[in-house]
Amino acid sequence: MKAIAFSRYGSPDALQLIQIPKPTPKDDELLVKVHASSVNSWDWEFLSGTFINRLFFGPFKPKADKRVLGADIAGTVEAVGSKVTRFKPGDEVFGDLWDSWGGFAEYACAPESAMETKPQGSTFESAAAVPQAGVLALQGILKAGPLRPGQRVLINGAGGGVGSFAIQLAKLAETEVTGVDAAHKLDVVRSVGADHVLDYKQQDFTKTGERYDLIVDCQGIRSIADCKRALVAGGSYAMIGGTRIIPVLMQRYIAPFTGERRKFSLVAEGPNKGLDQLKSLIESEKITPVIDKTFPLEEVPEALRYFGEGLHKGKIVIRVISP
Repeated sequence: MKAIAFSRYGSPDALQLIQIPKPTPKDDELLVKVHASSVNSWDWEFLSGTFINRLFFGPFKPKADKRVLGADIAGTVEAVGSKVTRFKPGDEVFGDLWDSWGGFAEYACAPESAMETKPQGSTFESAAAVPQAGVLALQGILKAGPLRPGQRVLINGAGGGVGSFAIQLAKLAETEVTGVDAAHKLDVVRSVGADHVLDYKQQDFTKTGERYDLIVDCQGIRSIADCKRALVAGGSYAMIGGTRIIPVLMQRYIAPFTGERRKFSLVAEGPNKGLDQLKSLIESEKITPVIDKTFPLEEVPEALRYFGEGLHKGKIVIRVISP
């Protein structure tokens, strides 16, 4: 089968179209004929060889079983393992392969627990844009507990895949949402429901004097001290990705000893953690994925290069099988 793989860390130039054997599902897995996948920050960070990825997936080069990127998939079940009970061959499914990767290929094996039936009425390409970004956004919104109408929510990095879902989910709770991103993405931020928008190059959300009940930070590059200024007493900060992991963890664990009422947390996405809820919201047309561009499988290097430039609005989708 065709797949896009890499054998060294680096730029998208390290990606190559190759032929590899079709995988065989384990007892608790599905073999999925992949119709579409999508690009996530995990793909970019793994390809780039960030420290955390080298720690888990190979210090000097990616492990042999981790060389095909792509976590989000949507496709048709080709075969099932002996212990699979929820799906059968021919079912249309979508989900997140998580750390097993393998979505940038014609076939992929997926744990049964990581998959859901594809939303009715959705194309494979639309469904492939949902799993990782949607689940991360959902978990970020839930970090504050149930939101109440009228509460103020700020989404930093609102024009990306996670951010565009987070805005829609926050608006379902009738909150007042502010979206922060680059100027060229603010049209998309408005289109998915943001009440207010900020160009981060022109306005620093931590210095406007505004206070928020929840900050969902999809960038994770601001200091904790800066973000504290933008939270109400008892407010919550949820970081999705970024480089400030240790400061957030330190703040979280010292808070009980300092009397700090504001809550700081990291969003750790697990496969299928809320995917069924997202599916229902998509089927009822309450949320929808924002897709910027679609690339064929052979052009995954160009798709990753586009992602790395930071110009995309919403999601970048990979079409494996033409409709």
